[in-house]
Amino acid sequence: MSNKKKYQDCLTTIKSVQDTLDVINGKWKLSIIISIGGGNERFTDIQKSIPGITPKVLAKELKDLEQHKLISRQVIDDYPVKISYTLEQYADTLTPIIHALKDWGAKHKNKIFHSE
Repeated sequence: MSNKKKYQDCLTTIKSVQDTLDVINGKWKLSIIISIGGGNERFTDIQKSIPGITPKVLAKELKDLEQHKLISRQVIDDYPVKISYTLEQYADTLTPIIHALKDWGAKHKNKIFHSE
């Protein structure tokens, strides 16, 4: 493999990973996706399921995830008005990534705290 080909492959990988991180990076986005996927559809339920997240940050992150078509927001015209959030089918493409991160995190924690 030529050096130019290696460079292009590396650059392509870096750009694709950066694009992914631009969408899911941050302290809260994956936690929100996991929470909604776990059945928390209301704003307060999502907030309660994620320790430390503020309402302002949650609102911003929900808007970002909606713009990236990972979640949908539904307004139920009732009294009082109810808003629910659900995962878009497209968000299912993140499931293998979330499981891989979970597995790696558990293995890494074990390696750090139980290695000799």
